[in-house]
Amino acid sequence: MTEMMKAVQLHEFGGPEVLLHEEAPRPTRASDEVLVRVHAASLNPPDLYLRDGYRALPAEWRPNATFPLILGTDVSGVVAAVGDNVSQFALGDEVYAMVRFPEDLIKGSGAYAEYVRVPTSELAIKPAGISHIQAAGAPMSLLTAWQFLVDLGHHAPNPFQSFNHAPIPLDGKTVLVNGAGGGVGHLAVQVAKVKGARVIAVASSKHQALLRDLGAEQFIDYTTTSVEAAARDVDLVIDAVGGPHIDRFLRVIKPGGALFLVNPLGFSGHDEATERGITVSSTQVRSNGAQLAEAGRLLKDGTIRVVIDSVYPLAEASAAHRRASRGSIQGKIVLSVV
Repeated sequence: MTEMMKAVQLHEFGGPEVLLHEEAPRPTRASDEVLVRVHAASLNPPDLYLRDGYRALPAEWRPNATFPLILGTDVSGVVAAVGDNVSQFALGDEVYAMVRFPEDLIKGSGAYAEYVRVPTSELAIKPAGISHIQAAGAPMSLLTAWQFLVDLGHHAPNPFQSFNHAPIPLDGKTVLVNGAGGGVGHLAVQVAKVKGARVIAVASSKHQALLRDLGAEQFIDYTTTSVEAAARDVDLVIDAVGGPHIDRFLRVIKPGGALFLVNPLGFSGHDEATERGITVSSTQVRSNGAQLAEAGRLLKDGTIRVVIDSVYPLAEASAAHRRASRGSIQGKIVLSVV
């Protein structure tokens, strides 16, 4: 008889109202996987895009999904079962992970649920001293910051460009983070600071006190001040916002500098970047348990921290998605499962 669990499922694409909290079959772990009893799961932009059917993409790129599907990649919880070939994790271990991303980008990785199966290569021990809520907020955002700024960690083909992304040494450099108050942005500020950079944070005024506390030496309120007027001779800009106007940052980067695009779709300044001698680069974040273990040491000792915007019960995932759609998020939105 199939064991069941509570999960948030999609039976069709649409707005937050299509997220249904209901009974679903409990997943079965493979020989190289563990089954995690989820304590918390966080929201990320791909969750919203998939729920909506990736309508912002060209028609030929949109998913042909099999319903029902369960959204979500980022989890923190406790190992409930281990596969026959698993030796590095045991029952009762507290763990966190970004689950099967981007492999399950189109069909959902299953994190909005009481249980999720996770390959051991994507899993890490949860940093001691932080809650499951904080740990669940970390994986995708922390891995994005880490893979852009510290270590790519893989050799998979880059879907956004013909060359592999390569982080640059940050010690003594000036790094500007656009969208610094959000999930990726607030962690990119901290990672850059840890690696020895002077950090300029760009966000709205509500984030200023937080970003100063996280280590930003200069703050630019983009609602009142243009970045071009307030910054110059920057070594690296990492943009966590995207959109059609990102080429304006080329004017604040010194020749030989770099512009890293978390979302490169819509960027049209490649010719100008070449003229200015600026490297433009992007990459696709990928699940990586070893990197979560490495970066997790910085969470464990408090060197970096995950800021939580808001917490919703799993049953109120639709309300969490409505909160995400309103924008102006500070840190991460998390679903509490246990």
